[in-house]
Amino acid sequence: MNDDISNPTPEPVSIKVFSDKLSLVLTLPVGSNVRQALDCTELRVRAACGGLGTCGACLIRVVEGRVNPPSLAERQKIPPDDLARGVRLACQLRAETGAELYIDNPAPPSEWKSLTMPEAFRPTHGNLALSDYVYGVAVDLGTTHIRLSLWNRQTARCIASRYSINPQVAHGADVLTRLDAERLDEEDGLRIGLEARKALIEGVRDILSRDMGEVGPILKQVGQVVIVGNTAMLMLVCGDSGESLYRLDNWQRPIECLVDDVDAWRRAWRMPNAEIKIAQPIAGFVGSDLLADLFATQLTEGAFPALLADFGANTEVALWDGKRVWVTSVPGGPAFEGVGMRNGLTAETGAICRVRKLEAGWRLDTLCDTPARGYCASGFIDAVALLLEEGQLKPSGRFAKAQPEGGVFLDPNNWRTAIYGGDIDIFQRAKASFAAAMMQLFGFAGLALEQLDTLWICGSFGHYLDLNNAARVGLLPAIDPARVKLAANASLAGCEKILVEPGADRALAAILNKVKVVNLGGVFEYENRFIEHLRLQPLSALETT
Repeated sequence: MNDDISNPTPEPVSIKVFSDKLSLVLTLPVGSNVRQALDCTELRVRAACGGLGTCGACLIRVVEGRVNPPSLAERQKIPPDDLARGVRLACQLRAETGAELYIDNPAPPSEWKSLTMPEAFRPTHGNLALSDYVYGVAVDLGTTHIRLSLWNRQTARCIASRYSINPQVAHGADVLTRLDAERLDEEDGLRIGLEARKALIEGVRDILSRDMGEVGPILKQVGQVVIVGNTAMLMLVCGDSGESLYRLDNWQRPIECLVDDVDAWRRAWRMPNAEIKIAQPIAGFVGSDLLADLFATQLTEGAFPALLADFGANTEVALWDGKRVWVTSVPGGPAFEGVGMRNGLTAETGAICRVRKLEAGWRLDTLCDTPARGYCASGFIDAVALLLEEGQLKPSGRFAKAQPEGGVFLDPNNWRTAIYGGDIDIFQRAKASFAAAMMQLFGFAGLALEQLDTLWICGSFGHYLDLNNAARVGLLPAIDPARVKLAANASLAGCEKILVEPGADRALAAILNKVKVVNLGGVFEYENRFIEHLRLQPLSALETT
């Protein structure tokens, strides 16, 4: 026998967690940290130490199942009698088999969920010269989501990260709708900016209350807040009307976004010592979120052609040709954020993130393994690709047979899995906008698609994306998966580097010196390419010179 054969990966375990008012089931890899898993759900434990086991607040009881032995921190914080009856600290608990867990006193409900960030992109050295106000906040202000993190800038230590829905979505799913709301109603405009600023401090407070155990004293020790985002979101949060974005001459040059009243922001946030820094956008519709992407991924440091796509309601694209980085943005519409479609969702609990065809029916994987509530973008792309493969959908985007009145159901027992012709159309337009923009940049750079060395996919959209299915529908080029790099939260990672790393301003200036902004609105060839790429088919080998 060959003793060198490695053990197969253990099957995930199913864990039921409940309180007096709520119950949920999680499917987790063996050995997963229970507190981290719960932080992504509606049922969270109380905490105040960031998961170090020093506060003793995240109490949870093991009703049944095999788990890891109590840690030293647990033996110090939990009385022996309680340990004997299964009381544990969720931050120290790891399930080894299926288990049932009970939370007697869960944390209050919160719209903010913990965010896991890739360490490879995060700051590694801080500013040791800092002695006062060492804390800092990094914010990625997206059209649909807000992501933020709290840092000790002196030691380059991340306290915690969070994400939540941007409350401004109530004023429109896309940037132009929100800008129109601001222009047409002055009070609406003020309310839009205030909503975003209120959300930011709520996210910070959620971190402080659950990961540090105190709020007010730490807020006074915050020395800097850095915000990146697309240009429209930055203008709105700053109290600007966004009127200048409607002038064509501003689409290819920098636009200044300045805080309207710094002292008012500090008072509202209870941060009297904070410098509030808005990372300035590259151009009218190319925001500082793309600049942060470039900083985090070091795209312009490579020797070979590389493409970066940050998918979202406003999709930004950057092509590095070895000397210059060509950048543009296109309206992805809400499709890449999973909204706007009949059963579309953002990347949230219950969203179908993956679809697979089985011999009998379909397999629908959802976030947090809860019942399906609709499709986020990656799951919808899977569904479209597989419907094409099955012959149920034509490359034109039309169904092969007359569409049922209630749509095409992938799960006949769940109406939220229905796909409608209008959904396909929305996706086709978003897909064509991006694919045509990508090919247009290749044309400007004098490159052929086959010369692409590395593809970066940013935004939460890429976290669950099936590359083969994305190529099948013509969204992405067919490329060796080894040359594809996923960076779901690159904008926040780049913002963190701006916040923490000494010399960040010089690094950003060096990137900007290599940027060439392209406004596709005035490019005739782009319109033709857009029409061509509406079809659901792999990218053609187009002439790009």
